[in-house]
Amino acid sequence: MPYSVLQPVKRRRRSRSKRPAVLVALAVLVGIGSFAATQRWAFAHGKLHRRHHSAQALAPKPISARALRQLRAAASEQQVAARAPFAPGTRLLLPAAPRFERAGVRPISAPAAILVDENTGAVLWARRPHERRPIASTTKIMTGILALEHLPLTKVIHINPLVTRVALNREGLRAHERVPVWKLMYGLLLFSGNDDALALGIATSGSRGAFLRLMNEKARALGLRDTHYTSPSGVVDRGNYSSAYDLAALARYAMAVPRFRAVTRTHIARVKWAKPTYAKTYLNKNLLIGTYRGADGVKTGWTTIAGRCLVAAARRGGRSLIAVVLHSPDPYGDARRLLNFGFAHS
Repeated sequence: MPYSVLQPVKRRRRSRSKRPAVLVALAVLVGIGSFAATQRWAFAHGKLHRRHHSAQALAPKPISARALRQLRAAASEQQVAARAPFAPGTRLLLPAAPRFERAGVRPISAPAAILVDENTGAVLWARRPHERRPIASTTKIMTGILALEHLPLTKVIHINPLVTRVALNREGLRAHERVPVWKLMYGLLLFSGNDDALALGIATSGSRGAFLRLMNEKARALGLRDTHYTSPSGVVDRGNYSSAYDLAALARYAMAVPRFRAVTRTHIARVKWAKPTYAKTYLNKNLLIGTYRGADGVKTGWTTIAGRCLVAAARRGGRSLIAVVLHSPDPYGDARRLLNFGFAHS
């Protein structure tokens, strides 16, 4: 019977060959076998795969507590060095004889005194400059330097209860209150609080003893050969001493720190405080500030044994001078006469 064009035609399916799939599977098996053989050979000869080796190299390794302490100490030293105003090993005062050694100076009552050019470090006039004497609260110059070099100004300090039990003079810090460093600097350098000194010392080094070691290490690093500290405040006279020469060198170092100079030249500071205090007013005990033209530092001191001590600084017309008088019956009169003499001969 002939086919009609309208009659559906059933197509016959062509059988597909399975030969290509078999070849692909065989190639994969051969590749896997080759890789396994290569790894087995490398392991037998002690050669690891590069990726495995690099993964081991990038794996983090634990660090010991000792190494961590060393890293932190190194980082702290770098921060301190960055904040230091002079390079390590710099002579703070020139070793030459006083420039005006034989010049006539109005009578100075202090048994040990010195006048220094702050700009150059030259000694202009001196009397027993290396005689070791107790220095009372002028000790706080070193305390302030170390606090500024090791602590951020905005760091909040938790007041240790030991701080509230130091000998007078105290500004009245309360146990466990939280105070930023910059506020304690006014109490330290203007009011001369012994509790401020201990609070900053503990915050800097962790304990009073550790801070005293740091003070004496700093003194040696600065070349202060006549200086030794047994108190962060100077309230202890025994073993706490320095000389007019060393105090002038230390003052030159301190006054090169902008924040230190800014605090010590302040006459009156009004500082907000947490309740129930709310506010404090600090009056600089250095009576030259506000009364002697150009006076901008540095620190007073007094104990019965040390007598009245004064480290004074003044600046006029680009010339800066530092005067130190120890155990003086008239510290402000002596300092004025020395500064006037220095400015008159500059």
